[in-house]
Amino acid sequence: MLEQELKFSVPWAARKAVAGQFASLSSAPRTRLRAMYFDTPDRQLARQRAAIRLRQEGRRWVQTFKMAGADALSRVELNHPSPGRALDLSVYAGTPAEAVLAGLGVELGVRYETDVWRKAAAVRTRAGTVEVAYDEGAIRAQGLELPVCELEFELVSGRPQALFVVAGRWLARHGLVLDLRSKAERGDGLANAAARIAAAPLDERPQVREAEIAAFWSPRLAAGIALGQDETPDEALAAMTAECFEQIARNAAPLAAADAPPGVRLGGAEHVHQLRVGMRRLRSAWKLLDGHAELPPAALQDGARRHFAEFGRVRDQDVMGGEVLSALVDAGMPPLPWQPAAGTDAAALASSVDFQSWLLGLLAWNVGIREPATRLPLAGGLPEPPPAVAPEPARAVRLARAVTRRLRKWHGRLVREGRHFVRLEDERRHALRKLAKRLRYGLALSAPLYRAGRVRAYRKKLAALQDILGEINDLVVARTHYAGLADAHSQAWFALGWIAARLRELEVQAEAAFGALAEVRLPWKPRR
Repeated sequence: MLEQELKFSVPWAARKAVAGQFASLSSAPRTRLRAMYFDTPDRQLARQRAAIRLRQEGRRWVQTFKMAGADALSRVELNHPSPGRALDLSVYAGTPAEAVLAGLGVELGVRYETDVWRKAAAVRTRAGTVEVAYDEGAIRAQGLELPVCELEFELVSGRPQALFVVAGRWLARHGLVLDLRSKAERGDGLANAAARIAAAPLDERPQVREAEIAAFWSPRLAAGIALGQDETPDEALAAMTAECFEQIARNAAPLAAADAPPGVRLGGAEHVHQLRVGMRRLRSAWKLLDGHAELPPAALQDGARRHFAEFGRVRDQDVMGGEVLSALVDAGMPPLPWQPAAGTDAAALASSVDFQSWLLGLLAWNVGIREPATRLPLAGGLPEPPPAVAPEPARAVRLARAVTRRLRKWHGRLVREGRHFVRLEDERRHALRKLAKRLRYGLALSAPLYRAGRVRAYRKKLAALQDILGEINDLVVARTHYAGLADAHSQAWFALGWIAARLRELEVQAEAAFGALAEVRLPWKPRR
């Protein structure tokens, strides 16, 4: 059967209120769910995004096979009653699980376990019925333990809209944090970490353990997508949006640190950077296919711009207090107290109801839900005004043709204006930097349409240009910061002088990099 659900971490501050709401919904007692998850030693199931578990639910045992579905909302789930603690793989004959299990060359064994207490209640809406389950407990693997406190919203009957309506209400009330990691995914990561720690020499285990904890919460980087020449622009946009959504949400969750006790941070500056990369890729995809595919509602697009800018201020502070400050100190700047600007807390932004509602609305749109925003959590619940005139359907066009036109236009404008970079004002330079990023991410998302060798060569030149433009942007931000300190701190004059000299060097390098990009062989020849 196809399971459709949404899952959220419950922040510490909200747990008492969540428990209280459940008490008002249902008088049923909590149920203890203890499960063993099986895989081969080399993780053959996990690598196929599948899992098998045996779970004791009260006095009965249930064997479950799960596998990723077509989107972040869906999973294949097959449940069978079990007489005890032994697996029976014969029950999967003729099911989707059969093909996954057929290639296993090694016997399955227990890799990790979960132990949670669950309270569940049914919530009915006009669109359908949703089971809301509150789980508290832990995931364990070879001595390592990860706490669990989450809400799951599973569609029991009706339309998927019901999931987003119910989840949106609970999110707004309790400040929940969307979490795309299943218990199986987290358990697999915990088991991997435990195995590597156990394999390390005794005297190295403390360092290995610290490294494994960091790796467990490491940032989620951009990933490629598979695009075919015959896909429509709408299909391509859905695939691009899904990938970008994953990058954004999976970096936001550690930043929000809902799994951690108060004061503990799981995400850092690189999570902020990768979250913003995901948002810039998303906005680049929208611009790339604008006019050829249906774009999200205005509320979602406005939310993307606003949240990108908010996290941008956090990122500027991270750079100011890190790379720029280190370069100035290395250059000989006398000590100058560094104080981040107020209102630039990444954890508060990532866990805010406004941002989390925007994420939920983006997911709803990308899985095909087109309900009015007054009934779905689009961009913090802002109503979507109806269009004055119904838009005309986009004219059918081949994907490669639509994308190539847009990329060629961006490239032409970039190299044309970049030839005179030294003479441009800061605002114009910043606009060129944004165009370079849009071109880079647009090409990266559509790369499967073109010949790989040409794409690599072009992206190498474009990345070199971007690095220069990025440093220029950081130094312009730093210049404004230190100019504001110059009256009170004489050390700031050193910073301003060093920044001015470095900017002059980078301006010349940028103009040369624009020239090199103009000479590189263009990649817009379709793959055959």
